[in-house]
Amino acid sequence: MVARLTPAWLRQLLLPTTVLLLVVLLDFFLGPGVVITGSFAMAAVVASVYASVRVTAGVGAAAVLCAAASGWWNNNLGSVEWSVRLWLALLLSALAVLIAHIRIRRERDLSRMTVIAEVAQQALLRALPHSVGSIGIAARYVSATEAARVGGDLYEVSETPFGVRVILGDVRGKGLDAVQLAATVLASFRRASFLHESLGAVAADLDAVVTSVAGPEDFATALLAEFHDDETVTFVNCGHPPPLLVPAGEPASDLDTGPPQLPLGLGPPGSAVTVTWPARARLLLFTDGLVETRDLNGVFFPLSDQGAILSAGSLDEALDNLLLRLSGYAAQRLDDDIALVLAERKAESNAA
Repeated sequence: MVARLTPAWLRQLLLPTTVLLLVVLLDFFLGPGVVITGSFAMAAVVASVYASVRVTAGVGAAAVLCAAASGWWNNNLGSVEWSVRLWLALLLSALAVLIAHIRIRRERDLSRMTVIAEVAQQALLRALPHSVGSIGIAARYVSATEAARVGGDLYEVSETPFGVRVILGDVRGKGLDAVQLAATVLASFRRASFLHESLGAVAADLDAVVTSVAGPEDFATALLAEFHDDETVTFVNCGHPPPLLVPAGEPASDLDTGPPQLPLGLGPPGSAVTVTWPARARLLLFTDGLVETRDLNGVFFPLSDQGAILSAGSLDEALDNLLLRLSGYAAQRLDDDIALVLAERKAESNAA
């Protein structure tokens, strides 16, 4: 509460002022031979790291005044030592002001780019409805770095004449090239999921698109799912981690989606596999950033032990709690982007 009521400039002054006061006291009581000649400007350098340009300039001016006044209590006013101290304080304070100016300009540029990135991410990964047909849906996207909110992870859900279809994938690489390829995969899925009756044909269509636009070392892993009304779900796994089945009140386990297949862009996709998916059970589709997260000892995140979290509360609450557990496990340090889709088959009484 006190921090909210205190002006920002006053909070910014606290640390550099403390540093300057400490240097002055040391110089006053111990003499000029103990303190480094340019030490008064340390306060301005400290301010330049996080304070505004005006605050840094104010601290720098105070440092120069203290350097000038030191000639009085050290009895060396006008000497070479005093002149060197004064000029060093002046030059270092000016440098601190320049550093603060450059830092703030870059922070503003980064802030604008972050906003643009967020808008691009929202356009790439649109918000999913809470339910599609008889399937409840929740999704999350987490960037490995706070400043870079756009990556190559992707997801989409489409309600087609052939059933509810989902894609969750991960494009190799980072940056704009990965984003462009992810956008291409999503656009192709939105088109192909309505054109082809077979999920395998959808995967083949995506593979052809990725092959035609990607570079020689580019590819995308993907998991395609098609939910049916007879409590079954069909998968085509293109080099992606299998989904996690979370039955109510039972241990979570990986679903068998068939033998490992090549990612999109590296060869024809594998065959479709159909498995049973009982009512009230949940399915977690995820990118490898989730299971490759490590703790401080290098141990991978134990996803199969998170069944209680994933089965409790609403779908959105379950994903939020999972990410909270993951953040604590990794000490808030993520090395890769993460995309999650949690699906639940509703009971027939609630499906309408």
